[in-house]
Order: sequence, then structure tokens, then C-alpha cells
Amino acid sequence: MTKRKPFPVPVRVYYSCKKCPAYCCTYEEIEVTQRDIARLAKHFGLTAKQASERFTKPDEENKVRVLRHQKDTVYKTACRFLDTKTRRCTVYEARPGVCRKYPDNVHCGYYEFLRFERSQQDDPEYVALT
Repeated sequence: MTKRKPFPVPVRVYYSCKKCPAYCCTYEEIEVTQRDIARLAKHFGLTAKQASERFTKPDEENKVRVLRHQKDTVYKTACRFLDTKTRRCTVYEARPGVCRKYPDNVHCGYYEFLRFERSQQDDPEYVALT
């Protein structure tokens, strides 16, 4: 008799990335691993070294690699892979592990922040973008 694997229980989340202006893509340091760089290299048909040089830079302490940024109209800067018009990831299938795991919770910090701001302003449409 074969042992059955338990049926995965769906996790209910309390946010929708489709409604977000890509706040997590604007974090100053989006850390990437060698595996992430290899995934991006394969996606673009580059060597890992080429991908690392083109898409990443050392963090401020020169300990890890982080994704490069581009200018953004909503926030000061954003991940270089963010489509600034659609607010969606252009390399979703090849995105780094940290992006795959985010927010690793049923709540998103950005949504919690917006909910707090809206309650303080007594305005259900209020969004603080600065």
C-alpha cells in the first residue's frame, strides 16, 4: 500500500498584488543568490558572469549582490525588471528567490500600512505615495 501525501491546504491571503503599485520592487536592496543570477542568465541567454555584471551590483557593505534599479515615476527608484507602466515584473518566471517568497505571510506590510493610513485619514481612497 502506497502512502498518500496530504492534500495541500490553500492559504488565504489578505492582499492582492494586482492592486499594488509594486511597492516591494522598490526596496533599496533586493538580494540575489548565485542561483538567482544563474536563473536570470538562462532566461536572457547570458553567462552567469554577464548576468551578474548587467543586472546586479554589490550591496553597500560589499557582502552580497543586489538587483540594480531604474528611475521610477511612482517611487524614487525600482527594480530594473519592473515594467514602470504596468507595475508588473518583466522576468516573473525567472524572478529571484526573495521575490518568489515575498511576503511569506498572509498579510502584506504595504497593505497593512495603507489600511492604517486610510483609517487615520478617514478616507477609503487615500494612498500615501511619498
